[in-house]
Amino acid sequence: MIGTARLAPTLLLGIPNVTQAKQQCTHHFVARRSVTSHRVLRILCMAITGSSTGSEKRMEYKTSATDMAFIGLCRKAYGRIAGYQSSRDWRDGDETYAGMVEVSRALMKGRTAMEQRQAVIQGFPRVPQWFRKLFPYSKWGAELNARITPAFFTWLVGPMQTEEALADNGIVQQSGVRIECCRYLAESNCAGMCVNLCKAPVQTFFTNELGMPLTMKPNFEDYSCEMVFGLTPPAIDEDEALQQACLQDCSTAIFDKIPCHKLR
Repeated sequence: MIGTARLAPTLLLGIPNVTQAKQQCTHHFVARRSVTSHRVLRILCMAITGSSTGSEKRMEYKTSATDMAFIGLCRKAYGRIAGYQSSRDWRDGDETYAGMVEVSRALMKGRTAMEQRQAVIQGFPRVPQWFRKLFPYSKWGAELNARITPAFFTWLVGPMQTEEALADNGIVQQSGVRIECCRYLAESNCAGMCVNLCKAPVQTFFTNELGMPLTMKPNFEDYSCEMVFGLTPPAIDEDEALQQACLQDCSTAIFDKIPCHKLR
């Protein structure tokens, strides 16, 4: 699959999904763990519209046995890089996901933003030089990546759907993927973790190693994310995501520093 589709199923990071209400509002996220037997992580997205009554939308992440296997692999991989492992239960979906996020935070400690991104990239599979020659970029490949991404990365970010997007040279194609409320961002509440451990390394891997341009556009207000295969990302230092301030609910936030101190 990594050959014809230019997607590495072994890549334990991903992003995008679902139709969102287009309204001018501020969103606040509260992560709540349910005690139901099917292991559901509920994300309550409260849209404050300025009126006395706000609308609210509840996102539920159901963690299957297969999901827990992928979460476990990612948790172990990050643990090897960080030299640390969380003590949270591996057999409970919500707990092992939280453990993966804790390990992600440990990976960030003592490293600059660039070192964090490079550490994640080093954990990705090596791509032989002949790969890009044998499988050059194509519109078909970009659209195929968009179609199969939901099958491989729902465990990490939650439900997602394929959509029409604008690729390089102004070409419109079905190579976009959208996440309504990213589980990784909602659980971590950390802009630095989103950019340094997910967005930047994944973009670099697909664009530079696989020859499949990929741009990821996280929205730090409503926690959605757009992923566009076939769209070359800007240089990371020029990316608007690096101007993001610390998120209000981040446990390590420094609010008098803009951008977020973990992004530089």
